[in-house]
Amino acid sequence: MTSSAPAQPIFGSQELTGRSRAHVIAIENPRCMLHPATARAFLRLRRAAARAGFDLMPASSFRDFDTQVRIWNEKWTGKRVLLDRNSRPLKASSLKPAARVAAILLWSAPPGASRHHWGTDLDVFDRAALRKGQSLQLVPAEYAAGGPFARLNGWLTENIETYGFYRPYVTDRGGVKPEPWHLSHWPTALDAQRRFRLATLRAAIEAADVQGKDALLKALPRVYARYVRSIDQPPRNRSVI
Repeated sequence: MTSSAPAQPIFGSQELTGRSRAHVIAIENPRCMLHPATARAFLRLRRAAARAGFDLMPASSFRDFDTQVRIWNEKWTGKRVLLDRNSRPLKASSLKPAARVAAILLWSAPPGASRHHWGTDLDVFDRAALRKGQSLQLVPAEYAAGGPFARLNGWLTENIETYGFYRPYVTDRGGVKPEPWHLSHWPTALDAQRRFRLATLRAAIEAADVQGKDALLKALPRVYARYVRSIDQPPRNRSVI
């Protein structure tokens, strides 16, 4: 693990919205970028997973603001696949702006609102469970019974809290769909979560080249409440190694 950030970096508006990398460090094996405290916890979790027979890999870790803008814009224009609540493809151009915003939000956060900006969250999978030629999709069916990551899913449920992780998207609250692959290092993420404000998000979006910006800004108070704040909460009174 390489170090390029202080041990306990401060979450300011630039860090909270992914417009700065001052709060994350690079890990060489496996290659990813995370907040220093999250990086240490993830490497411990990965070693434990290896002992249980899993090759735990990050599909996505720190994601900067520009990357989130690109994901959003590609879904808006139809360049990237847009899925409905049942993981079925949608035709972006057939949706009115408000409906298109709602469809993107099912699986992707607005630029500036992704927890991946904080370096405290990552998406994981078991590389050893992928068959030759099989590509990772990051859809719930992969983690459900009969899916390639069903066994990993069960192991994560039993073990992640010990290492300071939890899943913020387990319950379908009408916002982000359940993401069994998404882990959050709650001892670190809680600080970012407490500091993150609607005004911070609005300022970041207003200054960026975001497709459907007017529709997104109009819906932003509801988006912030439903997709940013309405999440599963971390465990309480749990010892972390």
